[in-house]
Amino acid sequence: MHRLAAAMLVLLCCCCLFLATQQQLQPAAGGNRASPSCIPHERDALLAFKHGVTSDPGGVLSSWRRDGRHDEQDCCRWRGVRCSNRTGHVHELRLGSTFGPELAGQISPSLLALDHLEHLDLSGNDLAGPTGRLPEFLGSLKNLKYLSLSSIPFYGGLPPQLGNLSRLQYLDLSSWRGHTNSTDLSWLTHIPSIQYLILNQVNLSTVADWPRVMNMLPSLRALHLSDCSLASANQSLPHLNLTNLEELDASWNSFNHPMVATTSQDMFHMRLWNVSIAHLDISSAGIADRLPQRFSDAFSNVEFMNISNNQLNGTLPADMGSMSLQRLVVLDLSHNFLEGEPPSCLRYMDLNNNKISGSLPIYLSNLKFMTNTSMMGCSDGFVIIDSDGSEIIDSLLDSLSMVWKGQELNYGSIQRILDTSLTSIDLSSNDLTGEIPEEIVVLDALVNLNLSRNHLTGVIPKKIGEMRSLQSLDLSRNLLSGEIPATVSNLTFLSYLELSYNDLTGRIPSGVQLDTLYAEYPSMYIGNIGLCGHPLQNNCSSERHAPKQGGLGRTEEGYGIPFFYLGLGCGFVVGAWIAFGVLLFKRNWRIACFRLSDKLYDKVYVLVATWARARQTQTD
Repeated sequence: MHRLAAAMLVLLCCCCLFLATQQQLQPAAGGNRASPSCIPHERDALLAFKHGVTSDPGGVLSSWRRDGRHDEQDCCRWRGVRCSNRTGHVHELRLGSTFGPELAGQISPSLLALDHLEHLDLSGNDLAGPTGRLPEFLGSLKNLKYLSLSSIPFYGGLPPQLGNLSRLQYLDLSSWRGHTNSTDLSWLTHIPSIQYLILNQVNLSTVADWPRVMNMLPSLRALHLSDCSLASANQSLPHLNLTNLEELDASWNSFNHPMVATTSQDMFHMRLWNVSIAHLDISSAGIADRLPQRFSDAFSNVEFMNISNNQLNGTLPADMGSMSLQRLVVLDLSHNFLEGEPPSCLRYMDLNNNKISGSLPIYLSNLKFMTNTSMMGCSDGFVIIDSDGSEIIDSLLDSLSMVWKGQELNYGSIQRILDTSLTSIDLSSNDLTGEIPEEIVVLDALVNLNLSRNHLTGVIPKKIGEMRSLQSLDLSRNLLSGEIPATVSNLTFLSYLELSYNDLTGRIPSGVQLDTLYAEYPSMYIGNIGLCGHPLQNNCSSERHAPKQGGLGRTEEGYGIPFFYLGLGCGFVVGAWIAFGVLLFKRNWRIACFRLSDKLYDKVYVLVATWARARQTQTD
């Protein structure tokens, strides 16, 4: 009986435990089904926003509807809408378009009902509305931390009411074709927490104090002012507060004045020993200045630097290849007026279209095949000049370019370059002298070699055919001499060859690949009057028989064919006199010679007489 009672007690405890577990699980399940849906008045605000959209060809807002099932009425499930899991308030509205406008119409003031909205992205859409102005009421969304209205075709000035967004950390107002402007940026000083400020193509030509305003934003990590018509910066900053700045893009402006004691000097030299900037792009900014000679001190923290298409002058800093620049991955100084010799110990460097002089560096021979996982540094003496894809390069690098196959290529994605493991040397349009080092042929992974428009002398390396990966070879407009190496025909991957305007001579190597290239680029040998043979009209054999200069008939190969005939005539005369001399002084040889001639005469006479008699008999 006691055992039965004990068993019943155990069974009862198990049942109670099971029921308690089910009770705990059921609220959780019920809570999941009854998780907070969107707030009704916020759903109405979103539907009012949809009503302001007059065109939605991609059906972006097709899920935004009031009727239908319960889950279809829940705005937290609508496309582009994100709600708080705890309160159900709309926190994010992500309707940005990357591949062209998907929505057209206007931005409805109904968004003001979303008073918990923190993230608003409407970029890339045609939502300027009938007025074409950037709405002032957006400045009332005071909880916003992220606002992107880039590439919306707004017109007119930026509303200063945006300065009320005191919690904003990311602001992108990049203009669509430069139709927006601002005469005063002081409202930005009311947004102390801003970290990313992007105003590309906003006309700021009349904002004189923009450097002072930017300097009052100590939280800035990225500042993009590309193509903003910034023409002057005449303020001198006593102290630079941008200690958190990592990206600076001031490209495509008009800093066309000497940067002496100006803010632009502060921003160009950046006092980078106090700033942790990593990305500096001031290309095409009209900068006419010299690079700081203590280059490694000024830019020790920079990873990407693009100062191309300016008027930089003077010599390259001596410490440009310093070990302290180990963080510098890409340096683009192309299309300037820089002089000096190219330094070593930089991973990517573009110096084309400058006044670089001196000989090609012999350390080029130390280059090895470098893939996107290579980590070569200055300690090994390696260097890549105008090279792509040979290092792991920061994803911010989206504007690399080089001259390849006669065209300047711009890459929209650095990852595409890394995937192709492209390796290139481009030192075109400089003042390089000397010979092309034979050691360059060890670069058997090189795809593009462009040394055109320099003053290089000597011959083309004989073993250039060992560079089997070459697809583009441009040695045009130099002072190269000698023959084109026969090994060029071994470059089976070659799809572009340019050797024009040198002093090359001799027969052009034969090969199907070279014939195909000539058919596509018929000017690739032009300007080399000493070249001959197929596919040119100059016949090598006829050229050897015809003197190119007057006088004694000297040709490229010395005293040519006329001297051969002269020697032949002299030999005949000397030989004849030797024979006559022997007959004159040797009586026995003379008698034997005359007897032989008499016998030959008799035989010929008898033969002719016999033949004549036979003919006469046949006639009779």
